[in-house]
Amino acid sequence: MALQKIAAFSDGTQGGNPAGVWIGDQLPTPADMQRIAAEVGFSETAFAAPLGDGHWRVRYFAPESEVPFCGHATTALGAALAQREGDGVFALSLSQAEITVEGRRTGDLVQAALQSPLTRSGPVPAGLLADALALFGLSAADLDPRIPPALIHGGADHLVLALRSRAALAAMHYALDAGRRLMVNAKLVTIVLVWVESDRLLHTRNAFASGGVLEDPATGAATAALAGYLRDLGWPHGGAIDVVQGEDMGMRSRLRAEIGPVPGSSIRVSGTARWMGDGE
Repeated sequence: MALQKIAAFSDGTQGGNPAGVWIGDQLPTPADMQRIAAEVGFSETAFAAPLGDGHWRVRYFAPESEVPFCGHATTALGAALAQREGDGVFALSLSQAEITVEGRRTGDLVQAALQSPLTRSGPVPAGLLADALALFGLSAADLDPRIPPALIHGGADHLVLALRSRAALAAMHYALDAGRRLMVNAKLVTIVLVWVESDRLLHTRNAFASGGVLEDPATGAATAALAGYLRDLGWPHGGAIDVVQGEDMGMRSRLRAEIGPVPGSSIRVSGTARWMGDGE
């Protein structure tokens, strides 16, 4: 199958996070997957090949590195598999986890939902926190104490910083090379900045310098990890949160995370996916 370009977690027929999706009888070599991902230029490209019995082997590549899990590319893959195989739930074998993605066609869009790998969270070493704050030009006074800084995981490792104001979120800036060094050294895939509009509606931005991308407009893996962390905190999520991301990039995206009661369990992250037009 030719490579497809699909925007995941779209806001209807607009916005979303572009992902490449490649499906074939067997995966290309790692060098070829890295080359294709660099040529596509999106934050991630998903590569999938059948394993038999309805299972699919999946690997994810950013322009400069392989990543263990990518939520928006998984959602895009779910849309592509629904288009190819028909609506259903597809079992995916990742490099470090076994998950599923569901795709259901609704007109020109596909409703897609993934079940994340298991989640976990923990404190941030003081030195890493100081470096992260300095990277973004932030201080402790800018942070929302209701969501303390943490290392979070939902298939990939992230650092989360909650901000007191929407203005601080809108002003996010950092040097790409410095961000890459920090994230690579700390083994982080992204750094998540979040502002709380209400208990169940949050706005996020994701710095993705580790993959050679300044910012990601919709990040399913980080949303799953954030939802798992909110559960660990005892946040009054009521069973689900909605996340708006990419708005400050002009690529407004919407993600929904359904949060079960069992600590550490998988998070269901859902949204719509749309095929991208020429020139996007």
